Amino acid sequence: MPVNIRAISLPISYLLGVIGVAMALSLAISFGANDPISAKNGLGIGCGITVAAAGIIWLFTHGDIKLSRRDGFGIATFGWLAVSIFGALPYIFSGVISEPVPAIFEAMSGFTTTGASVLSDLESIPRGILFWRAMTHFFGGMGVLVLCVAILSFLKVGGMQIYRAEVPGPAKDRLTPRIAATAKLLWGAYLLFCLIETIMLRFGGMSWFDSWCHTCATMATGGFSTRTASVGAYDSTYLDVVIVIFMFIAGTNFALHLKLLSGKPFEYFRDSEFRFYLFFWLTACLILTFNVWGNTYESFTESLRAAFFQGTSIMTTTGFCTEDFDLWPETSRILLVLLMFVGGCAGSTGGGIKNIRVFVAIKTLVREIYLYMRPEAVKQVKINGKNLKDGTVLNICVFLLIFVIFFAVGSLIMTAFTPDLGTAVTSTIACLGNIGPGLNGVGATKNYADIPQLGQVFLTLLMLLGRLELYTVLIIFTPAFWKR
Repeated sequence: MPVNIRAISLPISYLLGVIGVAMALSLAISFGANDPISAKNGLGIGCGITVAAAGIIWLFTHGDIKLSRRDGFGIATFGWLAVSIFGALPYIFSGVISEPVPAIFEAMSGFTTTGASVLSDLESIPRGILFWRAMTHFFGGMGVLVLCVAILSFLKVGGMQIYRAEVPGPAKDRLTPRIAATAKLLWGAYLLFCLIETIMLRFGGMSWFDSWCHTCATMATGGFSTRTASVGAYDSTYLDVVIVIFMFIAGTNFALHLKLLSGKPFEYFRDSEFRFYLFFWLTACLILTFNVWGNTYESFTESLRAAFFQGTSIMTTTGFCTEDFDLWPETSRILLVLLMFVGGCAGSTGGGIKNIRVFVAIKTLVREIYLYMRPEAVKQVKINGKNLKDGTVLNICVFLLIFVIFFAVGSLIMTAFTPDLGTAVTSTIACLGNIGPGLNGVGATKNYADIPQLGQVFLTLLMLLGRLELYTVLIIFTPAFWKR
């Protein structure tokens, strides 16, 4: 059957409704903070237009629907485009970002938890706008569509299609027989960690406002800060340690967190991907530590603190900064770029390729080398003690190939909009992998404001491709999606 426009539009109306409520909450914060009238107008007008659009779409599409797998892809892609376009309205109407393209870039960066920004001097931006900016991370982290599946009963039919289209990773198994219950559990764990981190950051000296905004950025692995110098502005070892812990938590599969909350803490170490994630993270951060020790920092403890914070931030695709890693040795800079590709675990809020895919690719490579020497042997790729189907291995290898192709072509295209190769390459992987900061012109102390608007449009598309993991968006461009 052809794509069902009504079935796609109705969930998007609820999606916009949720975003409208978040804008209303940001407006309340704006009034409480006594923001300038321009900020209140921006949030108020944005909220009004978003809620009105949600109501009009609902009016013309409400009723019983049944979603197909194809509809799920459509809802995910067009839903994320819709929230990014409407999410840009507060920036535009407040005057914080006057041009539509940079405003949509900022909104898409927030919802996809990329953290790439066109804004500078964040201390001068009204609090209501900064709160809205943090809320885009909050909803984008666990997935605003997954939230809709959790709270909207009419999506019980076809909710799995939305869940599969939005949740990152090669495996998207339900954790309970009912997909809505799975979505509620995931969002429940997400909210619990957000609450704990907010309290811990407050104890470290942050205000409640800054604690919540940085928690949204941490647990969503987004990286938007309320300070121009990011987390480095606080210069606190305690805050660095807390944020590192929660970045690592956010980069872990939330299904494992649910097992912890159900009294099964050792499930982490029974999981092959988590063991690989832990080993890879520790190894990378220790290499960074010893590489910057004596080269950039005299003190070992200072090197350890800087390396573990920036290594964790980049690997989990959070993008917070405490140091200008553009000044680090070349070995460290290259390693940080490699970490951008890996990302977090499947089922986490992190971006990138995902550890499970890298792990499977390494095991597949080892198997192929072994079979090359012994072609008569039978050797399977195993994860968690179980044989992976050949179709799953092929799917992962194809995904890696597509990811590399997009990275290569994207880097080539970005050379037309950036002053040097380092900026072109790292801006591409930083947006495709949903990391945020790159090197050189988009490094730790820079932003994306100097990239021409056509380049920002391209990077915005890369952010969407990265967050929905390529296939979900690419399917929209195939003739089969629109035909019977």
